[in-house]
Amino acid sequence: MRMVFRWYGEGNDRIPLGHIKQIPGVEGIVWALHDIPAGEEWPMEKILEVKQQADRHGLNIDVVESVNVHEDIKLGLPAKDRYIENYKKTIEKLAKVGVKVICYNFMPVFDWVRTDLYKELEDGSTALFYEKEKIENIDPMELVAKMAADPDYTMPGWEPERLLHLSSLFDAYKNVSQEDLWMNLKYFLEEIIPVAESNGILMAIHPDDPPWPIFGLPRIITSQDNIRRFLRLVDNPYNGITLCSGSLGANPSNNVAAMVREFAERIPFAHIRNVKIEENGDFIETSHRAQDGSVDILEIVKAYHEVGYAGYARPDHGRHIFDEECRPGYGLYDRALGIMYLWGIWDSLEKARKEGEPCSQLTAI
Repeated sequence: MRMVFRWYGEGNDRIPLGHIKQIPGVEGIVWALHDIPAGEEWPMEKILEVKQQADRHGLNIDVVESVNVHEDIKLGLPAKDRYIENYKKTIEKLAKVGVKVICYNFMPVFDWVRTDLYKELEDGSTALFYEKEKIENIDPMELVAKMAADPDYTMPGWEPERLLHLSSLFDAYKNVSQEDLWMNLKYFLEEIIPVAESNGILMAIHPDDPPWPIFGLPRIITSQDNIRRFLRLVDNPYNGITLCSGSLGANPSNNVAAMVREFAERIPFAHIRNVKIEENGDFIETSHRAQDGSVDILEIVKAYHEVGYAGYARPDHGRHIFDEECRPGYGLYDRALGIMYLWGIWDSLEKARKEGEPCSQLTAI
């Protein structure tokens, strides 16, 4: 397991690269050019700027999250081919600076949805929260206003240029079914994967967050069956998944550890985080510790260890703790704590394997 840490760039992230470097076992940053609109070709000079920043701290830039997919591609509109060509050119440029994995998603309109960015937990920390009833009754524009309330941070998936066209996007998706979305995704993959393969870059789709339809929009990367179907669309080792325990784990029917074991060879990138699910369907993000949420993080890490996982992993959304002022879900402190919890499990499993002890002894971690 190769540990990396998501970073939003100088001027867009309050966490210095020097602090990230001090987290034990972190070897690289997960990055993107967040100021480049979806569908546009990434400029080489901006790519090199990030590489130079990371190089100064001995951090790699092997993983990009995300090269966003333009809505015209998801909708299957005539302009899709132009945007796909830009995507291909971006892949070629990223390969030149050593990028190994590109994470992306195929979620219509919204990359992820929460109703509260700073919901307070019992210990006084705050975290991202999803209130099911509110989503079922809220006007999407009201949610947009809440997400855009903090001008100091751009939220991935909620970029201003995307939200400007929200009403027209909802209209465009009115007659798009799940099967239409599958078809458009297949078209995209058939164009992109050969370019990724020739450039040595693994493509890794992120699951839908949350893993069910919202606001009448179709969502398809939601379950083990659907991931199985996705991997068959273009059955190529360069067509893989970003297995996110938090996104998939928000649905208690999803067994993330089983997915790790089944899809191990097609998981170049892992997001590991925990959520606590309420009986009414609400969920809140918690610490990474297994006991604090509804997702069995211990079993998931054990599954990665069993399959000899050598891909990239990062702690995903953390709580906001110690009065840290940070981008919602992306502070330094709780994600650093999460990394040390994950390493604690991993190192214990490594020691047990070397000493020939059964891993079942670790269930009390």
